Amino acid sequence: MSFKIANNIVLALIIIVNLYVIAVPFLPQLIFKLDQGGQKQQLLENALKPPAETTDTPAPPTTNPNQSNHLIIPSMLLDQPIVEGKNMYRALDQGIWRWPDGSTPDKGSNTVLVGHRFTYTQPKGVFYFLDKVRVGDSIGIVWSNRTYVYRVTDTKVVHPNQTSILSPTVEPTLTMYTCTPLWLPKDRLVVTATLESSHE
Repeated sequence: MSFKIANNIVLALIIIVNLYVIAVPFLPQLIFKLDQGGQKQQLLENALKPPAETTDTPAPPTTNPNQSNHLIIPSMLLDQPIVEGKNMYRALDQGIWRWPDGSTPDKGSNTVLVGHRFTYTQPKGVFYFLDKVRVGDSIGIVWSNRTYVYRVTDTKVVHPNQTSILSPTVEPTLTMYTCTPLWLPKDRLVVTATLESSHE
């Protein structure tokens, strides 16, 4: 009798684990759909405008008020700190990592930001919705208390060995990338944007 109970418990655990493995990658999509249509996107868009152009709606606070450098992507409902450091794996566990061999917004050239899209320990990685970004979307980086507004010019999927996305650029550029697709992250989803304006 106890052998039958043990088998049933093992079977139930196997079913639960399989449901977790199948369902977890899609949970962020459901949450995103529930968040859409709210005021968050409008607040993030206002945060990218110069102070004279903002509406009566106040700009959203940064996710971490002690972190002055952060990335704002209204179409992703994203406002996250940018992590500095040489250890990529440690930095990626904390959020969006600025590749240290790239530039910074205040110096022009190519600022490269990297983030996880999905892991089973963190199903909604910071760049989970990077595939929602479209050409023409605005993206902002608040860097040293100045806001740099970029316009998306390209989205593409490349092989991991295509390192030209990291190369310096003549125009001030923002390059963001993450692994894709969710189930078999063998490639990189890359979003490129060029600087449009900056303001205090």
